[in-house]
Amino acid sequence: LVGCANEQRTGLRDPHSNLSPDVRYGELFHQVQTAKIFSDSKTFVDSTPKRLTDDIMRDYFAVRDQKDFDIKSFVVENFELPPSIASDFSSDPSRSPAEHMNVLWDVLTRTPDKSTNGTLIPMPHPYVVPGGRFREIYYWDSYFTMLGLQESGRVDLIENMVDNFSYLIDTMGFIPNGNRTYYQGRSQPPFYALMVELLAEKKGKGVLRKYKPQLLKEYSFWMDGANRLSQTTPTHRRVVLMPNGAVLNRYWDDLSTPRPESYIEDIELVEHSSGDKSELYRHIRAAAESGWDFSGRWFRDGRNMATIHTTEIIPVDLNALLYRLEMVIARAYEESNQPKEARRYRDLAEARRDALNLYCWDQQIAFYRDFDFVVGKQTPHLSLAAVYPLYIGIADAKQATGVANKIAADFLQAGGVTTTLTATGQQWDAPNGWAPLEWMTIKGLANYGHTELAAQIRKRWVSLNVGVYKRTGKMVEKYNVYDMTLEAGGGEYPVQDGFGWTNGVLLKLLNDEAHQGAVVNGSVKCVACTD
Repeated sequence: LVGCANEQRTGLRDPHSNLSPDVRYGELFHQVQTAKIFSDSKTFVDSTPKRLTDDIMRDYFAVRDQKDFDIKSFVVENFELPPSIASDFSSDPSRSPAEHMNVLWDVLTRTPDKSTNGTLIPMPHPYVVPGGRFREIYYWDSYFTMLGLQESGRVDLIENMVDNFSYLIDTMGFIPNGNRTYYQGRSQPPFYALMVELLAEKKGKGVLRKYKPQLLKEYSFWMDGANRLSQTTPTHRRVVLMPNGAVLNRYWDDLSTPRPESYIEDIELVEHSSGDKSELYRHIRAAAESGWDFSGRWFRDGRNMATIHTTEIIPVDLNALLYRLEMVIARAYEESNQPKEARRYRDLAEARRDALNLYCWDQQIAFYRDFDFVVGKQTPHLSLAAVYPLYIGIADAKQATGVANKIAADFLQAGGVTTTLTATGQQWDAPNGWAPLEWMTIKGLANYGHTELAAQIRKRWVSLNVGVYKRTGKMVEKYNVYDMTLEAGGGEYPVQDGFGWTNGVLLKLLNDEAHQGAVVNGSVKCVACTD
């Protein structure tokens, strides 16, 4: 798939370009990353080799032991370093937030990729990247970006991105975390079905039928091995046989090595941890598949990453999304006049809904929790993953009221809703709020008639986004929802600007028919029309 060499430089196909860079460059890769010659581990893995791999490695082995050998000079001589997307973009303070974001679409859009011998997996159609260090398309980010593209009338770009993901499903068998060779071991939260639905809203009947083959392949990826599970072998890749005989899903990664894009961070964590190192690496990678990298949600003690145990957890959000995938497949079969197959997938969805409510609904506090299937009980950590059943529509009215009450009591903050209730230093925990979860909370609550709370969250989040834009001229990846004067933080890298899903969600909220006003500088204004 990605084996073409840079024709401008060599005219030859590099047989190693489909490999993850840690495998491709071996000792050279390890030396570059552990020497910390770049502040971000992602810099080297996104660099493009100027020559064929074999030539670079031959020269490396020839000079590596020389006294005057300088690893950084060698890298600069043999690799083109990547740019930071939109880092040099200057915003116009006279533009309203909506005008700013509509201008940014072109800045963040990449044209169809030319084949190179770097790590980028070429896409056949244009697509939007998040921005900053994220120079490639990301799976679940793209759904929230598409919400904004929908408001901007960019249906063509939505369709291009759906077609790119369909291309990945057809050629790789699944949608990787992003279109890089080092993401080939994992996916991300399965939003493909929701993307197809979004496109169907604009293009009408026939869209679900058109993408049915890819929807089925996506489902096969997530359900691989489900028919082979037993009491003696209750898990395989992303599927888990539950005590009542139902099959639910977990996050996973097929590899159990340090992530190339966060290589030194993973090594340093694991070296100072006890237990099976390969399993710890897999738990880290599985959390990256969740998109919540990282959160105390995945930690056994709720605070320390050394206790991460992601693959032992049945996540609320993942299984809600797979319910939606099953229902969309059912509708695609209905469009194809295949009622028997449609009924089959509806039955699968209903069984998943019942199992999710059995294992992940906490009757005592009236809230959804992840389920630790190894110890056989729910995890103690509360998070906004609980809003997914409301967004997808599988909670009943009483459950939705319980979730709404808990959000109002504990999650609602000055700038929106907090991702979790615990400050761990990880970016997917307090005090941070993230656009996708704000949107899903607002929409999920509104789905069940909790419109006042939804409007309150919407108002606070919009006000925070607009306030930061007025101060900095930027839309950023995440926000501090506790103290609106402070920046968000935590995690493995600085706060990134751009930013795809923030733009998408904010545009959607600004243009939402149910909410044309927001509080800005103490007064109510139509933020969609003015700054």
